[in-house]
Amino acid sequence: MSRASDRAYNHIRNMILSGELSSGEQIREEALADLCGVSRTPVRDALRRLEAELFIRRNESQRSFVADWSLDDLEESFQLRAMLEAYAARRAASRITWDQLARLRSHNDAIRQAITVSAPDIPKFLDHNRQFHAIVLEAAGSERLSGMLAQVTEQPVVLRTARQYDMENLKRSHYEHDELIIAFDHRDGEWAAAVMTGHIRRAFHAYAAAHSSDTEINRTDEAA
Repeated sequence: MSRASDRAYNHIRNMILSGELSSGEQIREEALADLCGVSRTPVRDALRRLEAELFIRRNESQRSFVADWSLDDLEESFQLRAMLEAYAARRAASRITWDQLARLRSHNDAIRQAITVSAPDIPKFLDHNRQFHAIVLEAAGSERLSGMLAQVTEQPVVLRTARQYDMENLKRSHYEHDELIIAFDHRDGEWAAAVMTGHIRRAFHAYAAAHSSDTEINRTDEAA
């Protein structure tokens, strides 16, 4: 696949995962080509790939639509992520270095600074949250695990989840990171895995609430 097709694929996929393209919405090649900055041929290549991955469906007249990702589909994705990240935390607990622990503390301090203001800095929160989780994975020391997690951790989903967080959820995320650091300090893999599992499950419920809200809005619009 060409670079243009890859660019179109990544752009359209991110739009679907972030909710910018909603379930059931018709895909218009010309509009997407303009958005992606490519011709229609790379868009067609990208759509074929997305159809094979069940992000796109075609009707009998060969028109393309965004497939409906049910809440069960989303929960399965979060469950897989929770299993893998919990395993990463368990491995990291016995392997993490003092330098990695110091970096975790630094990023979590930055997260605290981002959320303890009148208007939380969500981009800053997301950046340091991503780096925090990357260090845990680095400490786990498994290329295979890194590859598997890359397939189930979607940054647009993470972004959309964070946007649903109220102040309580933002603070709880920070506290859970603190507890992970304490578990790592004690080299307690089971504790670290349990904290990470709860951390990801809470993220799922924030995303699920947003998904249910969007579904209800779409139904209301259709009925109007």
